[in-house]
Amino acid sequence: MPKSASYHTELIEGLKDPLEAAFYIEAVLEEGDPRMLSKALKNVIEAQGGIEQLSAQVKQRYEKLDQMLLEKGEIEFYCLSSLLDVLGLQLAVTVKSA
Repeated sequence: MPKSASYHTELIEGLKDPLEAAFYIEAVLEEGDPRMLSKALKNVIEAQGGIEQLSAQVKQRYEKLDQMLLEKGEIEFYCLSSLLDVLGLQLAVTVKSA
């Protein structure tokens, strides 16, 4: 009997698709949990080849953002926006559902 792929392996494979990564980050942002956002960003980075593939400047931004998320539970908008930009994603404003 073949082994089933782990959830994490399947998640990372799916996050290689930029559209899936965008939906994933959007869903996590809606939850409003800074620790979940931290983990989600790590997963998207892993799907794109890992932190080793990021430039020094991007690594610095990611580490700053991750520290803010884990320690303060809040983020600096422009830090998140610039990291998402490098990952091929962007923030968007939409109308909230009633």
